[in-house]
Amino acid sequence: MKSISVQDLAALGDTAEIVDVREDDEYAEIRVPGARSIPLSRFAQSLPEVPASGTVYVMCAAGGRSAQATVYLEDQGYDAVNVTGGIIEWDRNGHPVNRG
Repeated sequence: MKSISVQDLAALGDTAEIVDVREDDEYAEIRVPGARSIPLSRFAQSLPEVPASGTVYVMCAAGGRSAQATVYLEDQGYDAVNVTGGIIEWDRNGHPVNRG
């Protein structure tokens, strides 16, 4: 499984396709601007919502759930990368977030 730090992801800029696999209430609380919400609890059913081309960066709160989703996506033929540290590290490092 490929991984990326939040610093390296932020360096990619606004063009990075981020899929956030946290649940709806977590996503509503804090999220990366432009990230697509596809909760892990319904991830398999929502696979058509995952961009089929290009690299998909998968994020959760700290990296555990996103690792599961990344492995699943890789098994389905996607170019998926786990974001280590998740939204917690993203926010802690001062990268932009939307709240509420």
